[in-house]
Amino acid sequence: MNRPIRVLVAKVGLDGHDRGAKVIATALRDAGMEVIYTGLRQTPEMVVNAALQEDVDAIGVSILSGAHNTVFPKLINLMKEKSMNDVLLTGGGIIPDDDMKTLQEMGVGKLFAPGTATTDIVAYITEWVKTNRNF
Repeated sequence: MNRPIRVLVAKVGLDGHDRGAKVIATALRDAGMEVIYTGLRQTPEMVVNAALQEDVDAIGVSILSGAHNTVFPKLINLMKEKSMNDVLLTGGGIIPDDDMKTLQEMGVGKLFAPGTATTDIVAYITEWVKTNRNF
């Protein structure tokens, strides 16, 4: 690649717990990626617009509020509307396995549960970008 992988890390909705998002953002940065952290209480529209403006390769959403079945479909639909077909939408948090499977069938990338090794997340994003993005 001619440039670092660019990842937008977001917290959507009223979920105010951002420690995990900050840990992931730091791990991605330490792995050589450029990280844009949106901060708390973002709307899906704000996240997708920021991702477009920043020309990111991936969007990572942290969800602990239980709103994953609302947030991820909204994000994926907005990304499709804006022809962001080559941008990874991934994330993690408190998401039951059955819901993870359903969201992945909709087009969301791999989702990570609490306790996942940050090296696994870095490896997944790196491999996905190498396979799906043209530089």
